[in-house]
Amino acid sequence: MANPYTLLGVSKTASQDEIKQAYRKLARKMHPDLNPNDKEAENKFKEISSAYDILSDAEKRRRFDAGEIDENGKERAGYGFHPGAGGFGGGTSGFGGGFGGRSQQGGFEGFNFDFGTAGAGSGKKRSGFDFFSEIFGNAADGAGAGAEDIFAGMKRRQTRSRMQGENIDYDLSVTFLEAALGKSKEIALPNGKRLNVKIPPGSADKTVLRLKGQGGAGIGGGAAGDALIHILVQSHPFFTRSDNDILLEVPITLKEAVLGGKITIPTLDSKVALTVPPNSNSGSLLRLRGKGIKTKQATGDLLVKLVITLPEKTDSKLEEFMKKWEPASIDPRTKAGLT
Repeated sequence: MANPYTLLGVSKTASQDEIKQAYRKLARKMHPDLNPNDKEAENKFKEISSAYDILSDAEKRRRFDAGEIDENGKERAGYGFHPGAGGFGGGTSGFGGGFGGRSQQGGFEGFNFDFGTAGAGSGKKRSGFDFFSEIFGNAADGAGAGAEDIFAGMKRRQTRSRMQGENIDYDLSVTFLEAALGKSKEIALPNGKRLNVKIPPGSADKTVLRLKGQGGAGIGGGAAGDALIHILVQSHPFFTRSDNDILLEVPITLKEAVLGGKITIPTLDSKVALTVPPNSNSGSLLRLRGKGIKTKQATGDLLVKLVITLPEKTDSKLEEFMKKWEPASIDPRTKAGLT
């Protein structure tokens, strides 16, 4: 097998998070569930799983970097146990021929896991499980990983192949009023699912709604991913938003500005009457409380900016009046400090 770092495409200084992300990306691509009858993908998946088994374990990774174990997780020469005389070999050496011999076909047909009594006077048979605990040490006394840990490791490796499905991103374009007031919209996700999405009142542009379990299917029995709905709010012809407040520019005539009066203006969900005070300047702001964006946390206001607008066509009477009218001697630009 190739170097684990090479298989996962990470550097020797990669963090555990980087190693995990690299493995998940490759595992999703090579998982047998996604590549049925593809032997090459299956072998590749086994290789990257073995690589991850070494690099995701801090102790195994340290030992691999130190050259104590190879890319398959096996002891290198000069480290650990070596078979031979007095070891696992057949005959009368080592364990007194207790293995029953190895067949010429390379199997262990004669392998016997009855290793006698556990100790003098105990009268208890030693099982193969106990034997492996002795060989690999007992986790409780700090001698190493016991048989229980070995089988637990096997279970962990099986669990690693169970992966959550990928999240699906979906851009949902809505009108200004749909976002402000809330609305339900039916959408079709790339995975073929059709969903009824409820847009919360007061949703701002680029709000993300997370729909649990509506994304890609899980791998190896893993949970499904999520659907991430990105709310894209269209602009409005005359409303603009500032936090929870709504801004609205309202044109008024010169007469309404001078004498005042009642005008009708739109709000988010209706129309209301607004009183323009006499002597209103262009740019004056009037506030309608509670007529802005309403969310669970707060309710904004509607801010009305008055804009004095002259007639599009020439008004001869107005012109004649302005020629005769003598304005106050105070220059408004001087008062504003502009001269």
